[in-house]
Amino acid sequence: MGLQKIEETREQIVSSFYNEYDEESRLDRSVHGRLEFATTMNYIHRYANSDSKILEVGAGTGRYSIVLAKEGFDVTAVELVEKNLEILRKNGSGLGNLHSFQGDATNLKDFADSSFDVTLVLGPLYHLYDKDEVNRAIDEAIRVTKKGGVIMYAFISVFAIMYAEYFYGNWKAGQEENFTEDYKVRHFKEQLFTGYDVTEFEQLFEGKNVTWLTTAGVDGLLQPIEERPDFKVSDEDFKAMADWYLAFAEKRELLGTTNHLLYICKKN
Repeated sequence: MGLQKIEETREQIVSSFYNEYDEESRLDRSVHGRLEFATTMNYIHRYANSDSKILEVGAGTGRYSIVLAKEGFDVTAVELVEKNLEILRKNGSGLGNLHSFQGDATNLKDFADSSFDVTLVLGPLYHLYDKDEVNRAIDEAIRVTKKGGVIMYAFISVFAIMYAEYFYGNWKAGQEENFTEDYKVRHFKEQLFTGYDVTEFEQLFEGKNVTWLTTAGVDGLLQPIEERPDFKVSDEDFKAMADWYLAFAEKRELLGTTNHLLYICKKN
């Protein structure tokens, strides 16, 4: 996933990447993207009531926020990258129940304590590496969520990063980037995307004012398989596969192989 210049800040690295990347079509242009969207939306619908106030932190170009606003939810979207925010505002124009802000997950200063029923953190933790910043992002989402409210944190499996990116004659480079010599997971800003061992990510919430509800995969092992020239999924098969995958999305033995995951918890 590529090292960046070490002198750049995290914000500069992330903005530089998304200024060149087509985030708007990410969840539409591949089968694994479509599965990620379908599975994530299913989990959101499980925990959001019709009158829920929803906050999405790291909203990207608004693929989730805009759909949820069109469904009638009161949605607030926060996005760091100006390009993404411009697309979000353009695509969400005319939706009076969609409110957008530029901001960083580590400092949700625009929002008071206990403001939202459901808080979605669906991207920032891919790009946070410093332990203090990771904890601030987790804590800020908890702070702005109402007691009894649900928070969903998306993260990436480090093993899925290896499966998806490093079977092309570059395994050693990927291993050195993502693991120490004694196979501990590495996190540093020049990775651009950082991955976690599932248990390692869950341990970040020890001592936090939340109760764990579940950890679920959202897109399975599709990304590396989709590289095959004979890969094909019809619309009919996609519906069957999405229903099948959802039935097994929380199976512990499958979580390490899925690319994107959700850690779902309730504020105490």
